[in-house]
Amino acid sequence: MMKRFLRCLSALLLALTCACSTTRVLREGEYRLASNKIVLEDGRKSPLDAGELNTYIRQKPNTYFLLGWNPFLNLYNWSNPDSDKGFFNKLCKKIGAAPVVLDPALVPDSEENIGNHLHYLGYYHARVQARIDTVRRLARVTYYIEPGPRTRIDSVVYRVQEGEFAAHFKADSAHMLVHAGDFLNEKALEAESIRSAAYFRNLGYYDLDKNFYAFEADTLGDKNILYYNIHPFSRGEMPKPDFRFRKYRFGDVSVTRSRDLYFRDTLFNKLCTIRPGALYREKTVNTSYARFTALRIFNNVAIHLTPVDTATVDCNVKLGESSQIGCKANIELSSNSSGLIGISPKLTLYHKNIFGGGERLNLGFSGNFQFQPNSPTRSHELSVSAGLSFPRFLGLSYAAFKGPNIPRTDFKLSYTYQSRPEFTRHLSDFSYGYTGQWGKDLYFNVYPLRIGYAKLTDLDESYLPVISQNPYLWDSYQDHIDAGVGTSLLLTNTTDIVPRIPSHSVLLNFDISGNVLSLFNRWMPLEQYDVYDGEPDEIPPQHLLFGVPYSQYVRMELSLAKTFRWGRENGQALALRLNGGIGYAYGNSYSLHFEKRFYVGGASSMRAWQARALGPGFSPVETLFKIPSQTGDMKLEADVEYRFKMFWKLEGALFAEAGNVWERGEQYPDWLSSIAMDWGLGLRVNLDFILLRVDAGFKLYEPCRAAGQRWLTPGQWFGKDGFAVHFGVGYPF
Repeated sequence: MMKRFLRCLSALLLALTCACSTTRVLREGEYRLASNKIVLEDGRKSPLDAGELNTYIRQKPNTYFLLGWNPFLNLYNWSNPDSDKGFFNKLCKKIGAAPVVLDPALVPDSEENIGNHLHYLGYYHARVQARIDTVRRLARVTYYIEPGPRTRIDSVVYRVQEGEFAAHFKADSAHMLVHAGDFLNEKALEAESIRSAAYFRNLGYYDLDKNFYAFEADTLGDKNILYYNIHPFSRGEMPKPDFRFRKYRFGDVSVTRSRDLYFRDTLFNKLCTIRPGALYREKTVNTSYARFTALRIFNNVAIHLTPVDTATVDCNVKLGESSQIGCKANIELSSNSSGLIGISPKLTLYHKNIFGGGERLNLGFSGNFQFQPNSPTRSHELSVSAGLSFPRFLGLSYAAFKGPNIPRTDFKLSYTYQSRPEFTRHLSDFSYGYTGQWGKDLYFNVYPLRIGYAKLTDLDESYLPVISQNPYLWDSYQDHIDAGVGTSLLLTNTTDIVPRIPSHSVLLNFDISGNVLSLFNRWMPLEQYDVYDGEPDEIPPQHLLFGVPYSQYVRMELSLAKTFRWGRENGQALALRLNGGIGYAYGNSYSLHFEKRFYVGGASSMRAWQARALGPGFSPVETLFKIPSQTGDMKLEADVEYRFKMFWKLEGALFAEAGNVWERGEQYPDWLSSIAMDWGLGLRVNLDFILLRVDAGFKLYEPCRAAGQRWLTPGQWFGKDGFAVHFGVGYPF
């Protein structure tokens, strides 16, 4: 009954919002601004970007979510514009989006803005003319732009101070951004002044900035000449005939910090690259700033430079105090139409400066609980972890790293207890490795030592005969030691928790295990690992370490993501992701173990299914497991999500996904037919520092169903096992 009511209510709201006018609240003589359009009238196909020029238009129309439709604009038009009384009236105004009323006075201002920007780009003869077209109560503004011809530079004449300064300038000529043959434009000239000034500041010229640069263009003669000047005085200052550009050296270097903040002086001296008497370089200052900031134990870092004479600059590093102890909490919730509920809480306690040298201590507690109300079916997982991170690369001195990024050394220890209806497992892990950043966008985690131990206990007797008939399944769940190396590489242009800019990322995870241990096979016993009666004879003998087989496999996972943003305040976005992985067990292992196998479903993957409830391939959900445990050796998934700002802090989402997992070596006729598909809707609360979301996914195509029944009808989306709901923190990708 409730599902039928929700379907009817959704249909009614959709019909009402589509039918309601978007101009009902307008007063006499007012028009709603429906659109702005840029038309470039240039037969030479100028390289101008209409989207960039659109940002200089003073008045923007209402944003649209899909195919020119904004339900919140329709909703606002249900209100009474002349009254603030009544609950429904207030609700419509609060939730809805008021129509943007055309202000004709802003159109000439927009013409001027666009013209000034074109002038900045070098289109000195550009013409901009706007036309307003009205249809009923809607107004559409079109800006017709004739860029006109651009002026090309025939030659460049350089005027700089003679001597050592001129020699440095000449040495930098290959990197200049302005050359003969280029089009004359202020944008390029400003970029060149900023670049060149930074170059000189890295050579010791502390007081040189872009304001010392002046460009003059002579376009009245037969040749267009650009005069490139670096004056011995800044803009707005009087000329100084005797002034000479001089190189500076660092003078005194001091630190200012709170007495309550314990921080070892020896570490300060190792991290700070500014040395008294050394040649001043802006890069040196920036490197020190980045190193202190990367410690994340100060609420702010500031480096103040004070010239004391014409050749010396003193430096004071100010380190602001911040709280060193804190906690983080996270939770994910999910449910599907069959009533299975999943809860995954996580709590992390941390100390950012445990020994006074930037060492981080993390204590983590997490769980995963799955159950069905009014059913004895239960599964729970409890984990505790401890991590200690040092702000240096153990084994190498600080002097080995010249740049701003110094890798950290991490030690991690964890224990996980898994209790399922079929068995109980104990997982212990230890890892040692390095984390850091290479360049601006590449982040890495390298673990040269990673050791894990898995112990299976309390195996249900009814479960034993089934897995004993499947060597592959048996080996997936047996006791084992996992010793190898792991690497994670992330290439991204932003690490913000809630990014607001167009973003992209490439994530590669790679694990290889057992190869080093295999070198010692001759000293290990070779026998079948006998734990339970009924072990399948097909399992070959394995080399045992401390009486337990060790794992030998290689595993790789690659994820590509791209997010496009547009609209007012980048309020609309299209996010794309392609994720794939493959694992291969060999040597001392018959198959990948359960914790290393791939799965789909959950809050961030194939959201019409719960975690591990889909695949592999055409396989139905294994009734042997009371809690879903569908996994595979291979994984492939593609996701697309349209995100849009609604009102206040609320955002909406419309998504579609396709993917599955498969068993390597299995024959899948008509492989494309084994790819599952879903679609869904999401609601998010964006608090800037954190994002809370609820996603409802509906199955479109389910390969485990009988042929001819795999495509689900709209009536089945709300039916039994037709949808899943997930609550999570942060964007899914």
